[in-house]
Amino acid sequence: MTERDGPDDGRPATFRDTLAVAAFRRLWVGQLLSILGDQVARVALTVLVFDRTASAALTALTYALTFLPDLVAGPLLSGLADRFPRRATMVVADVARAALVAAMAVPGMPLAALCVLLVAVQMLASPFLAARSAILPHLLDGDRYVAGAALMGTTYQSAQVLGFALGGPLVTLLGVSPALALDAATFVVSALVLRLGLPEHRAEGVPTTGPGLRGVLVGTREAFARIGQGARVVGGDARLRSLIALACVSAFVVTVEGLAAPYAAHLGTGPASVGFLLAANPLGAAVGIVALTRLVAPEARGRLLGPLAVGSCLPLIGSALDPPLAAVIGLWVLSGLCCAYQVPANAAFVAAVTDAHRGQAFGLAVTALRVTQGLGVLLSGVLAQQTSPPLAVAVSGVVGAATALVAAGAWRRARRGRARSTEGADGPGSRRDPGPPGTPGTTTGTPDAA
Repeated sequence: MTERDGPDDGRPATFRDTLAVAAFRRLWVGQLLSILGDQVARVALTVLVFDRTASAALTALTYALTFLPDLVAGPLLSGLADRFPRRATMVVADVARAALVAAMAVPGMPLAALCVLLVAVQMLASPFLAARSAILPHLLDGDRYVAGAALMGTTYQSAQVLGFALGGPLVTLLGVSPALALDAATFVVSALVLRLGLPEHRAEGVPTTGPGLRGVLVGTREAFARIGQGARVVGGDARLRSLIALACVSAFVVTVEGLAAPYAAHLGTGPASVGFLLAANPLGAAVGIVALTRLVAPEARGRLLGPLAVGSCLPLIGSALDPPLAAVIGLWVLSGLCCAYQVPANAAFVAAVTDAHRGQAFGLAVTALRVTQGLGVLLSGVLAQQTSPPLAVAVSGVVGAATALVAAGAWRRARRGRARSTEGADGPGSRRDPGPPGTPGTTTGTPDAA
């Protein structure tokens, strides 16, 4: 069995199968370092802004700035992952973010400058994530790719839990500036790991632009053209549209993150419970991802996307009863368990896009996801201000479940349409299957295209 082959005994791939691939292992280490550093930096910035302003609104605004850049960076910068070598794109993005975060760590940095630097750091995340998503199918094939995406998702969720648990004490021990400097160092180490341990890869069939001003102008014109191409790719495929809709259901779930602090205040449990509330959903998601990838056969995961999307919102409705803290945490953990559907949904999306447009299409999908999440947090905050945090969370659950039902219906119809078209292409009675979500090569006809 080669590194790119999946398990040949018919069993679902495991995390061990993915970590046996050296290049993926290094990609995963780079992700782990960046996430841990980012979580510490997030706590540090929250503490810094609140200490300087004593304003909950400005503190929340700083958090909202992590969503805003994707309005621009998603469409404009994600295409860099298709235009330039993908490993180089990730390394340059890491080095640039290290420099920006190091500048944020300078003591006495004005608040306005901190906000500008934060926006710049977040903008650079778009080409990095697009390049990583595009290169991953070239490191892992078949169900091993799905397991690899699941490991990435589990790592992200687990690091969030760990960051919320340890970020506060670490910032208290080190101080804000050293904590930000630590985040900058994680980007440097990540860049070194990727540069030395990851093979270079370019998008297939994408020409390079020449040097000089003419090359820049041509590259800029082609970049905008690729945005249009990416939009047509996504808009013209019912599977991609329905998968984006399912992903955006998270906009109703992420409201619990934005309302954790006021929810704790409403319960009268104090600041100590904020961390538990913040960690509840990521904890459930981490467990759910492991269960979904280990216990559910690859061909069955596609059928579960819709029900799990609905299930991610239903527990939030229980907040309308204004239960005690322990029950709230339990409901949010249950919601997180169902959020595990995002991993096979992401895998299905990547598998359905040709390599030449994968980075751009992924960037557009991330833009839609982040914009809807930002709006979800904003609107739920306004509703909580006018009513109460439990009612705002419950309303998000009701509207989210209804939205998920519509998206689930669209995904079901898209899968059936794909199955019928594939059967028709192969002739009556054909047993060829379009493949479960996240099975690269089944939607494009070439093993490396997805």
